[in-house]
Amino acid sequence: MPDIILATRNPGKAEQVRAMFQGSSWTIQTMAEAGVVGEAVENGLTLAQNALAKTLFVSRELPTQWVMGEDTGLFIYALNGEPGVRTARWAGEHATTEEIMRYALHRLAGHENRFARFRTVVVVAQPSGLTHTFEGWIYGTILCEPQGTPPPKLPYSAIFLPYGSDKTLAQMTPEELRALTHRGKAFQKVRAFLECRGEQ
Repeated sequence: MPDIILATRNPGKAEQVRAMFQGSSWTIQTMAEAGVVGEAVENGLTLAQNALAKTLFVSRELPTQWVMGEDTGLFIYALNGEPGVRTARWAGEHATTEEIMRYALHRLAGHENRFARFRTVVVVAQPSGLTHTFEGWIYGTILCEPQGTPPPKLPYSAIFLPYGSDKTLAQMTPEELRALTHRGKAFQKVRAFLECRGEQ
């Protein structure tokens, strides 16, 4: 089976992506499993720029491998689109999952409009150097209190309720995450693209 490297060290994200590729001919390796040392510099102004930076960082280390890098942003309308590209670092560079979640609730305290959007961008790089971009998004609201337990480094999953759902992202099964979420929609497109190419 062909391998593709997922440019992340986030265990929660890796677990979600692997579930989305269950039954696929492709196997997912993380940066740590592939022996990649260091981190990409994420100073892009957009999700696509950051996803590309992650992908190219790993591609330079492993030029014969397929690689995919992902960046996700939460855009809260009452806060003028914050945190956006700063989603992972909004509460501080080393803030914990719990601290980030509580910071988001604090920033929205007193706001009636809790409308928000999650967007994911995935960049896939072939060994030839060609890159391909995919994206997915969902709309929902930010709850006043968490529901469910967020996976490691996915702090907003317990406070984001997608429209039409009675479950937060943290309460969803792997099958629901694959079918209904921003990340699931983006990686469904990636999976379809990869399965058309097999061992290329």
